[in-house]
Amino acid sequence: MTELFPLKVRGAATARRGKMLVGPVDLDLCGQKACVVIGPNGSGKTSLLRLLHGAARLHRGTITWACPTDEARHHQSFVFQRPVMLRRSVLDNIAYPLLVHGVKKPAALDAARDWAGRVGLTEMLRRPATVLSGGEQQKLALARALVTRPKVLFLDEPCAALDGRAMREIEAILTDAKTAGTKLIMTTHDMGQARRLADEVVFLLGGLVHETGPATTFFDHPETPEARAFLNGDIVE
Repeated sequence: MTELFPLKVRGAATARRGKMLVGPVDLDLCGQKACVVIGPNGSGKTSLLRLLHGAARLHRGTITWACPTDEARHHQSFVFQRPVMLRRSVLDNIAYPLLVHGVKKPAALDAARDWAGRVGLTEMLRRPATVLSGGEQQKLALARALVTRPKVLFLDEPCAALDGRAMREIEAILTDAKTAGTKLIMTTHDMGQARRLADEVVFLLGGLVHETGPATTFFDHPETPEARAFLNGDIVE
């Protein structure tokens, strides 16, 4: 069995057009449960997720998984804030990653039907994915990400702009995935959601890890004035 954790990040940074987006970052992550990355707008949350996932270029430092990097990435999925829908049916969207991984089409379609049922899209299997509502597209994106049974699921603001009902449905799917053993590493601007889902918290400020620790400790007794101000809803720069 492939072990991805612990994940050790040392002095990692990524930049674009000469501007540092995040880093240098030092971070240690274990393989249990959910890590929620929070911080003010522009603090580098999305860039950190992309860096860990390999979607952003590592300009300096190291990111070391417990197995070879290529193997670690094979066991990961990423759900973007605005999911990309392939111009095909809901069923074919969900089956697509399995086909890319070499799964035979009948088996891929069977697994896609199963995951469509888990996220409440069974009645929409033949519908074009591009005509779904925002909440339905996000559920499709989750099913498509989880159908390969990843060991790590990165999620960038998975409930942004969704209503309360859709958010509850998405959180239920994520909780089930966490219970089944998938490590969640996600960003959110919703502190209620962070409190509900997080087992550990990474608080970013100015592209740097400002504070990190168990979720209960962070939310009840933040160590720094900046973290306390952020949790109070104050503007933190």
